Amino acid sequence: GPISGVNKDIPVLQCHGDCDPLVPVMFGSLTVEKLKSMINPANITFKTYSGMMHSSSLEEMMDVKQFIDKHLPPID
Repeated sequence: GPISGVNKDIPVLQCHGDCDPLVPVMFGSLTVEKLKSMINPANITFKTYSGMMHSSSLEEMMDVKQFIDKHLPPID
């Protein structure tokens, strides 16, 4: 069911390659829809990466960095 308290507003970045042979992108889409029923949907970002398999890419890592920079305070 829905998550209560401050965790219901936690930001989530979910990334998925559209050519992943181990975890098809359809399962990523189903997961993000389930998350939307549990936490504030406005705080969920689901990004797919064209041609990416069950791996990572520079584009994905740049998106992760931007997400971290936006949501976490800088370390002094």
